[in-house]
Amino acid sequence: MSLLSSIQGPADLKRLPANRMPQLAQEIRDFLIEAVSRTGGHLGPNLGVVELSIALHRVFDSPRDRILFDTGHQAYVHKLLTGRQDFSRLRAKGGLSGYPSRAESEHDVIENSHASTVLGYADGIAKAHQLQGRADRQTVAVIGDGALTGGLAWEALNNIAEADDRPLVIVVNDNERSYAKTIGGLANHLATLRTTQGYERFLAWGKEALQRTPVVGQPIFEALHGAKKGFKDSFAPQGMFEDLGLKYIGPIDGHDIAAVESALRKARGFGGPVIVHCLTVKGRGYRPAELDEADRFHAVGAMDPYTCLPISPAGGTSWTSVFGEEMLAVGAQRPDVVAITAAMLQPVGLAPFAKAFPKRTFDVGIAEQHAVASAAGLATAGLHPVVAVYATFLNRAFDQVLMDVALHRLGVTFVLDRAGVTGNDGASHNGMWDMSILQVVPGLRLAAPRDAEQLKAQLREALEVTDAPTVVRFPKGEVTPVRPAVEQVGGVDVLQRTQVPGRSGQDVLLVSVGAMAFACLDAAALLTADGLATTVVDPRWVKPVDPALVQLAAQHRLVVTVEDNGRVGGVGAAIAQAMRDADVDTPLRDLGIPQEFLQHAGRGEIMEEAGLTGTGIAAQTAAFAKHLLPNRGVNEPRAS
Repeated sequence: MSLLSSIQGPADLKRLPANRMPQLAQEIRDFLIEAVSRTGGHLGPNLGVVELSIALHRVFDSPRDRILFDTGHQAYVHKLLTGRQDFSRLRAKGGLSGYPSRAESEHDVIENSHASTVLGYADGIAKAHQLQGRADRQTVAVIGDGALTGGLAWEALNNIAEADDRPLVIVVNDNERSYAKTIGGLANHLATLRTTQGYERFLAWGKEALQRTPVVGQPIFEALHGAKKGFKDSFAPQGMFEDLGLKYIGPIDGHDIAAVESALRKARGFGGPVIVHCLTVKGRGYRPAELDEADRFHAVGAMDPYTCLPISPAGGTSWTSVFGEEMLAVGAQRPDVVAITAAMLQPVGLAPFAKAFPKRTFDVGIAEQHAVASAAGLATAGLHPVVAVYATFLNRAFDQVLMDVALHRLGVTFVLDRAGVTGNDGASHNGMWDMSILQVVPGLRLAAPRDAEQLKAQLREALEVTDAPTVVRFPKGEVTPVRPAVEQVGGVDVLQRTQVPGRSGQDVLLVSVGAMAFACLDAAALLTADGLATTVVDPRWVKPVDPALVQLAAQHRLVVTVEDNGRVGGVGAAIAQAMRDADVDTPLRDLGIPQEFLQHAGRGEIMEEAGLTGTGIAAQTAAFAKHLLPNRGVNEPRAS
């Protein structure tokens, strides 16, 4: 029986002798490489925290002691040590989440996977424990050096340091990376801490050498040990943390279980806020990951663990790569265009632009609010910034979009990758909020391209706007085939008009938003076969609503909008309002993503459950028509 299989919870781990820990660590790494290569997932981050996770669960008593993980994609080892060892459906419907999940285990405290928030949670939990007199409980927050680049983390640190009698252990998992290498002033400071251990070495030498010196040796050593802080900082500049009032322990080799356990025990007994600085290697123990300079196998698809080749053949062109190539072309033509991202240079496709124009590329770390405020400054000074992030992460910078960009009527373009349903990463990563949130921003213009050619065209159209924010959003995955318009009405592309034999006129206007075009075209074929003449249109720019779209609505007997966004306050709601304002009373029904936090599953599974496939759209539209257009005698559409 393996050591790993014998562990059903932290109590089993504590019973193992210390000399068995290296074997357990190796078994965990072997398990992760085999399991995650089958399913895909976050491999590199978890390989880097094996020993750290073991030490945490040996020193602290979860779930009484609350162990919280920032971002959470490094919690696979934590799952294994708390009895969850079936990774066969990791990140798939019905399987384990790729992040901590309170539905899975009492050991999972928070399940957010947006970075830099854990210290705020920890501050609140520690305060609650103190107020409730729970002196026997510890609060432990694990945060990476990448997440420490987020301003929210420093707001929390400022408050945590306020009470020196409130126990809270902050474990900094310092692997010099978020996706790629961590950058900025904090990264430089941590790098200094990693490499400057001269002060401790000096004191160790001084204690040994000076204490051998008769009479004067001990007083000299004590004087040096109590020397003013400036002297100490010249050797070990941990002063930034200590100036905040935080006890600092480290740096510790995060792959030395005994050393980490010792540091954590010291921190546990301190009685106030303590930072334990652990140095780890992302991808540790898996040579291909350690050699991968791009992101150390941060997230991988299903692959052969020996060759690292994907198990499934590579798909077609991705939306991300189309954007990246077009940005490169734009950059060569327009020296005023600059690129900004928040620790996601590779994932959002800006790496080619950064390589060609390094001085015009700004990676601000995990700091979306700063990214947008800085973009406002760049635009104020006459440049046109392109801020590229995942759609879900723009939520964090809404105030800056509204008050710093839109209020000042600045030409900043936001490119939102992975808009709509992303699937396997679960609720926090579905980019289903952007078109609702952004509807309230005065002057903002929002484009949803349906294919690669439209993405290129609409990006360039966005960059021509100098007096308002613009947004271009597209989904995860492969681009859809190019679908030319059969005609244009105002700025609206008409993709198809169908007729029912023996009848004239149009029954249904299907308003397709972005990449939903092909599902709508499939639905139109089914609806036409069942007696409903259908027009499929792509508004291209969904905010503001094109007056031509309202005119088209007036020419039909039913309008159905289809979007990969939450239904509340989305494009359908905006079109309905525009129709009311124009006194157009054609009935409208809106189809979109249910307004709820969706469980992790494949993107296709979620879209099918939401009724956003061709068959689902046709069935729902036919039901609307049967109720609203009873004289048509519509049958339920036939499945394709």
